[in-house]
Amino acid sequence: MSDLRNNNSTQTKQKKPFFRANPVMNRLSKVNEVAGENEKAAGYGRIVAKTAYFLLFAVAGMLVYLVMNNTIFANQAQTIQLNFKGFSVSTSMMQLGFFAGAGILAIITQLTAAFVRKAIPVVGAIFALCEGFIISFLVFTVLKGFEYLGLLALAITIVIVMTMAILYATRIIKASKKFHMVMLTLVAGMIGISIFSFIGYLIPLTRPFVALIMGNFWISIGFTVVSIIIATLFLISDFAMIEHVVENKMPAQYEWMAAFGLAFTVLWIYIKVLDLIIQILGNRRS
Repeated sequence: MSDLRNNNSTQTKQKKPFFRANPVMNRLSKVNEVAGENEKAAGYGRIVAKTAYFLLFAVAGMLVYLVMNNTIFANQAQTIQLNFKGFSVSTSMMQLGFFAGAGILAIITQLTAAFVRKAIPVVGAIFALCEGFIISFLVFTVLKGFEYLGLLALAITIVIVMTMAILYATRIIKASKKFHMVMLTLVAGMIGISIFSFIGYLIPLTRPFVALIMGNFWISIGFTVVSIIIATLFLISDFAMIEHVVENKMPAQYEWMAAFGLAFTVLWIYIKVLDLIIQILGNRRS
């Protein structure tokens, strides 16, 4: 039995490293544990159930925003007027404050989940709740009058996830070294452009040029499309890690990490698809 465990541990080491979109999956790729005789091993069904658990909290976050929007926020004066990617948005200081707070809390809980594994069931749920709140703000406040586009974004996201799952299951797309190199190149390119743009914007001489380029509709659309492509590719990487966890019989406690990582990517895809729809419609309206 000890030899079998050693072999499984060796297999786990051989399959590393995996490049991930989120730090939770990065940490999971470094785990070498194998379930003991009296310990439950990770299973696909339970990972799917736990992923659904996080996504349900995202739905709950959307409902929380809707309730607050029709009660607390409804009694606040809409004193703030914003132009968000072609949409004129009327909101209150309280409403905007909750939106910003949800974004900050989402970042904090995501980082906590990356470094405190045992806290994932709780902080992961809070993260999903915040993401749902943010999504609801975009759909019911920014896209006011076009709320049905939130369902369009959902349908596109489901199609993307199901398509990539089928492509991975049939091995039409494999998480090979070349695949991960393509992902790494795309991510590095996006990060590099963002850093150079930020530095260029800080320099008075180059600021007008950077603002002109980054404010261009087609360049903005291009960045969003590339972001969706990157998130879609990370789905394949996430599926590979889930298979890695289950096939190497890692302890069931790591199901939470795998499920949160997958839920993170799915929510990321939805938000980027929604952002693309907002940009396209906003440009047409303006």
